[in-house]
Parts: sequence; structure tokens; C-alpha cells
Amino acid sequence: MPELSTIDRRSFLEQNQQEFAELLTFIDFAEGLTIGFVEVNQEQEKGILVEALREHLADTAIRLEVLNFSQERDLRFLRDALIQRLTRTETGKKLVLLIQGLEVAIGMDGVGAYPPLLQDLNFVRDAYRQSVPHPLLFVLPDYAITRISQYAPDFYAWQSGTFRFKTSTQNIEQLRVEAVEQPLRRIASSENQAQIQQLQTLLMELRPSGKAIATQDVHLCSEVYYKIGSAYLTQQQPEKAKDYFLEGLKVMDKHPDPVLIQSLHRRLGNAYKQMRQFEKAVATYETALKLAQALNQSERISIGFADLGDIALEQRQFEQARAFYHQSLAINESLGDRYSQASTYHQLGIVAQELREFEEARRHYQQALQLYAEFNDRYRQASTYHQLGIVAQELREFEEARRHYQQALQLYAEFNDRYEQAGTYHQLGIVAEELREFEEARRHYQQALQLYAEFNDRYEQAGTYHNLGSVAQELREFEEARRHYQQALQLKIEFNDRYEQAGTYHNLGSVAQELREFEEARRHYQQALQLKIEFNDRYSQASTYHQLGIVAQELREFEEARRHYQQALQLYVEFNDRYSQASTFNQLGLLTEAEGDPADARTWLQQALELFVEFGDEYRAAIVQRNLDRLEGSGE
Repeated sequence: MPELSTIDRRSFLEQNQQEFAELLTFIDFAEGLTIGFVEVNQEQEKGILVEALREHLADTAIRLEVLNFSQERDLRFLRDALIQRLTRTETGKKLVLLIQGLEVAIGMDGVGAYPPLLQDLNFVRDAYRQSVPHPLLFVLPDYAITRISQYAPDFYAWQSGTFRFKTSTQNIEQLRVEAVEQPLRRIASSENQAQIQQLQTLLMELRPSGKAIATQDVHLCSEVYYKIGSAYLTQQQPEKAKDYFLEGLKVMDKHPDPVLIQSLHRRLGNAYKQMRQFEKAVATYETALKLAQALNQSERISIGFADLGDIALEQRQFEQARAFYHQSLAINESLGDRYSQASTYHQLGIVAQELREFEEARRHYQQALQLYAEFNDRYRQASTYHQLGIVAQELREFEEARRHYQQALQLYAEFNDRYEQAGTYHQLGIVAEELREFEEARRHYQQALQLYAEFNDRYEQAGTYHNLGSVAQELREFEEARRHYQQALQLKIEFNDRYEQAGTYHNLGSVAQELREFEEARRHYQQALQLKIEFNDRYSQASTYHQLGIVAQELREFEEARRHYQQALQLYVEFNDRYSQASTFNQLGLLTEAEGDPADARTWLQQALELFVEFGDEYRAAIVQRNLDRLEGSGE
């Protein structure tokens, strides 16, 4: 927000003249540990108050020490922090501590869980008498003081005064205009966080603690809850977002606005989706869709079908997802809404990609890309380039995949979208790993992991830990690989993502297999297989059958090994994955060699060699060629 003018300063002090005089009296008479709370809602007006106090106390026997904790969001032990800062304070005067910025650790909006700072504040209350024997002035906004009274009631009971400074009328109006009219940013950033704080400040003025919302402010208040929640979604903080959407719906109970209620339900569904609470997301999206249908708003109905498609996609219900997207697309086509069609084509591309219909996926992505280009939406082109990279990667067109990922990365960087860059760095790591550029792969995964950690996205970190395990395994750093897989597995269990656990159990089996711990390997593969069967992922079952075949072969259980290889081969043929067939052909060749049938072994190995050569995999082709040479050299 812009700086306050001199007129604003004078207006604020004149409006709070009596409160300011009472605060000065409190400071003058306070001795030893004395606690006062000063309520000021706007950051700029806190600065005015501090400046005015310093001016009035400049030539007195009182030293005002201002301690700002606004950069310590995770602060838990306030007393320890005060003691540490006081060691640097020397004065012969009476010391008064003015503490500000604690709202970032307390929570300034009345929404959210029990703050750890307040748990400690209540617990160590008595220790303040000896360790911080000075008057303490806590300068905080309305809801932060309310939270202290709720969550640290013993500490709050010690307060000897509460001084409530009113926000100037001029600044409230300025907030209304700026906070409500400013469009929401769709990219997580410091500006986005600043917008949240501005909206929270307005919310405190519209809904002060312990007071009812004025009738004329009900709609605006609910709209502010909607905007704050939407901003938190962008910041990848769905729990916070959910709390605001629910509060917005409560506000609407007495003075319902069907359009805003529909929007709140839709966004609440978005929050549940980010939290991976899919059943709640579906129920909430269905409510939003029914409301849109009752309002007869075609655009919102189209969005509702697309939202339900997204959930079906997350739950791997691909045909259902496709049906929802086509319903959405039909409405947009009837409305002539070409721009909205782009995102639906993008999602249809993901469905086709998951079903391994790669050419159809590529066609849908190209349709989306053309429409985004038509409307000059460079930002959304980034995610479609990213998906085109995945298709090329699946088709083992690695240089094209890398080119698409770089295009996506450049666009995300252009718009300063650090969060989305993480996913693209992750995919670049996969490409490097496929090309056996393991150090580069590790570097890309580390970049992705740092960005996910920056946004506290623990769920996405799981996939990157998994891939870091894969790199370590390729470099034969098996204990490190196992450690990364365990980190991935713990996170996937934490988020109840049973499907993704399958891939990590599979790789843990592979590590155990490398260490010749065959029974443990078999156990992990069976855990993976059960999950893949549970989610009807027939394609992924193939690789696990393949590995179970290798374990059985190592244990010289040749008939079981052959059975597993044949199961893998049938699935690879079903999905036309000729590249993966090559690995199974190679294993069948080694198996028949072990069974004493060199002619049959050569046939299998020759088929494997031809496929690896066809797909340009020189590394694996060389391995198969060595196996063939060994057979020839043995004279068999």
C-alpha cells in the first residue's frame, strides 16, 4: 500500500488522542513486569504510533526499545528471544519493551490451529517475572489479541491495560478500494502474500472481534473471505484456504447471495482437491454444479463438469474423466468460448497420455497450445509445453522432451512462477536419468526439491525423493537409494496416496534385489503388485511381473520366473510398449540359457537386441550384445 501522508498521520493521532494519552500514562507508571496490549490494525499506523511514542519519550527517563518479530514466522519461544535481544541493550533509563510483528506467528485473522507460540506463552508465564522484568507493550492487530485471549488466557489475564486505536476512516475507504478491486494474482509470490495481508486488514475492520458484521458489510466480508482463500490456494496453502471459504459460507447464512455461495463452494472443492481429500472435493464440486444449474449459468456449469473431471483424473477413473471433460467442452463450444476450450483440451491430453494414447494426447495438447497462443496467454502455454515434454519422453524422444521442458521453464521464469518450475525441473531430471546423465539428473531433482520445500509442498517432495533414490540406485549407492525411497514412502503414506506407494515399493524391491536380499525384494514387489491391481493399472503391473521373474530366476525357480516374464510380456504387447518388451526378451534369453537351451536363448536375445537398436538405446543394446557374444564364445 502507498505511504500515509502527513494528513493521514495527523488524522490518525487526532482520532485516537485520548487513547494515546492513556497509553503514555500507562508507560509512565508501569514498573517491573507489566503487560499492555495495543490494538492497531494497519501496518502504516503502527509506524505512526511508534514514531509518536518516541517523540514524546525522547527527553524523559524512559527508554522505548522496539523489538520487531515480523520476520520470525516460526517463532515459538518468545521469552528466550526477548532475553537474547536484551543482552544487546544497555541503558540506565527505565526500559519499556514495545513488541510488534508477533501476528505472523500468532495468526492475525482468527482462522487456523493453536499457534505453538501461544502454547509456550501460557506455559512459561511465571518465568517472565524474573527473566524479563520490564513493562511489555504488545502492538498487535485485533484478531491476534483475540487469539492470545483464547489460546493463552493465563498470560492474557496479567494484562494491565488494553488500548484500542481506531483506523482512520480515510484509510478504511482506501482499503476497501484497493483490496477488493485489485485482481487476484494466479502465481505464488511475495506480492501475493502482501495482498493476503491487505485483505486480512480489511477483514479486521469489517468483522472486529466480538462484534457482529454490519448488514451493509456482509456481502463484502464474504467476498473478502473468498479472495483470501483463493490467494492461499495460489500460495499452495489449501488448509488455510479451506478455513476462509468455510467462514465465507457461514457469513452468507443470514444474507445469502447464490452466486457468491456457488463460487465459495467451487473454491472449497479446489482446496479439498489440493489436500487430496477427493471424496470431500467431489461432494463440494457437485454442490457447486447444482447451484450453477439452478442459476442457469452455462459457464459455471462447464467449469463444474471440468472440476469433476479433474477429480476423476486424480482417482485414475480415466473414462469418467474424459466424459466430464467432453460435457464441459460441448458447453464451451455452444457458447463460442474458444479460450475456455483450451484448458479442457489440455486435460483431455492428460487423459489420453495416462491411457498411453500418445498421439491423441499430443493432438489435444497442440489444440490447447494453439488456442492459448490465439489469446496470447503465454503463461498457460507453459503447462502445455510441459505436458508435450512428457509425451515425447514416453516415446523416448528425449531431445524433443528436453526442448519442450526448457520452453515451459523459460515461460515460468518469465512470469516468476517458482512453484511450477519445480515440476519441470523434476521432469528434466527424468530425461537426464534416461540418458544416463546421472549427476545432471540429481542436480535437477535437487532444484525441484528445494522449490517444493520453499512452498512447503510435502506431497510433491515425495515424487522427487523417489527419483533421487532412482539416481542413487543407478550409481550403486544402495543405502542412499533406500533412504530416499523410505522418505518418499513415508510422505505418500502421510497423504494416503496408495497408488503412488506402488512405485516406491517396486523400487525398494529393486534395491533389495541388487543387495541379493531376494525374499525382501519379493515382498516389496508383491506389495507393489497388489496396489497396482487395486487401482487397475495393468500397464504398470508389467514391470513388477518382470522384476518378480528376475527374483524367481535368481532363486532358480525357473518355471515361476518364466510365468512372470510371460505375464509381463503379454501386458507390454497389450499396450504396444515395444521398448519394454526388449528387456523381457533379454531376461527370457538368460532364463533359457540357464535352463540349458542356447538356441532358444539366442532367439530371445536377438529379438531384444533388435528392439534396443531400433529405439537407439546403445547402452542396453551393448549389454545384450555381450550376452550374445558370451553364448557364442562358450561354444553353445
